[in-house]
Amino acid sequence: MRYFRPATLTEALDIRRSEDVAIIAGGTDIYPAHATRRAWGDPGHKDLLDISGIAELRGIEDRGDHVRIGALAAWTDLVRADRLPPLFDGMKEAARQIGGMQVQNRGTVVGNACTASPAGDGIPNLLALDAVFEIAGQEPFRVPASAFFTGYRATACAPRCIVTGILVPKLGGRGRFVKLGARRHLVISIAMVAAVVEADGAGRIVAARVAVGACSAVARRLPELEAELAGVPVADAARLAEPRHLAGLSPIDDVRASAAYRMTAARALVADCLAGFAHPAAQRRAA
Repeated sequence: MRYFRPATLTEALDIRRSEDVAIIAGGTDIYPAHATRRAWGDPGHKDLLDISGIAELRGIEDRGDHVRIGALAAWTDLVRADRLPPLFDGMKEAARQIGGMQVQNRGTVVGNACTASPAGDGIPNLLALDAVFEIAGQEPFRVPASAFFTGYRATACAPRCIVTGILVPKLGGRGRFVKLGARRHLVISIAMVAAVVEADGAGRIVAARVAVGACSAVARRLPELEAELAGVPVADAARLAEPRHLAGLSPIDDVRASAAYRMTAARALVADCLAGFAHPAAQRRAA
């Protein structure tokens, strides 16, 4: 296995175009996956392209009408970015629940998205934030989060390209995130919900974006529920969540939960997430 650590994005793209490499930033996904394959008798591994030395990919930057999360920004960086608007509250809550402190310090927001696990805690938040992926290739281009996740552990980033950052427009509102697992911390999600709700001065919802994760091959927005929430008092939002709003989900049976349980839990989590906008101090109930 060869190891490349370029200092510039141009150099990284040259390597990406000429070599069959796996990109590594924090390493919190790629190394455990390699260990698992070895345990099952597959010692092979692609050459590694370590992008952690590329300065322009670091940091979280407020650019006025949007916030840019660089490809090397770790979950801890997101939690400590104290000038982000309430729009990011849900994303920050997900950051606090991803792995332990060591994982939060090393793992990157962009890396979590590029792994594209159905249980990736950052992904529903990116959908609810209407985020856009910034990708470098032969020419730079952008892909909205709604089109970036194309299937189970699959994305719209082409093999010779590199995701350089995530752009989040400042659309207003406040974000929330709730997650159900077998325990409170250090756990893979059974189901999770992220939402961003914007309300007017009278307490009525102007716009809502709600996404469910770990209940389909890719996280999914709930457009029918979002449309019905418009004009509803924030205090009444949780009552609108019904099973029909989750019809587009396709949960599976696995070692963590049955499909039926996931669907029931998802509906309860949607209601709990929306209730939290009216009662911010309320704790999530057990689904």
